[in-house]
Amino acid sequence: MIKHRGFPGRLSGTDFHFTLRRFNPRGVTPLTERARFKDRRPADRRADAAFFEALWQHFGAEPFVRGNLDAGRLSWFFGREVIPATDPFDVADYDALLVIDERAARQAFPEIFGE
Repeated sequence: MIKHRGFPGRLSGTDFHFTLRRFNPRGVTPLTERARFKDRRPADRRADAAFFEALWQHFGAEPFVRGNLDAGRLSWFFGREVIPATDPFDVADYDALLVIDERAARQAFPEIFGE
């Protein structure tokens, strides 16, 4: 499992984790598409924005390996702002390649792009 050095481990002052510390011995948690509803708690929305901003700053529009990114947090973006970079795509692989869909990301998080 690739560890993304310099990527924040969590949202400061909270228990919202962004990365894993070590490989899961029970297997890789698969990515799933999770719906983000408008009535989510403000803390959840801040965590979403902070995680996505970290993704954009760290990887930009280039493909990246899933590595030690938290599957639960990544699943809130999977299928919309973060999409598979390869076909076929294994949702349960630490080496799977992902890429940010910049068009969808700009619509969802205009504040990150300065719009």
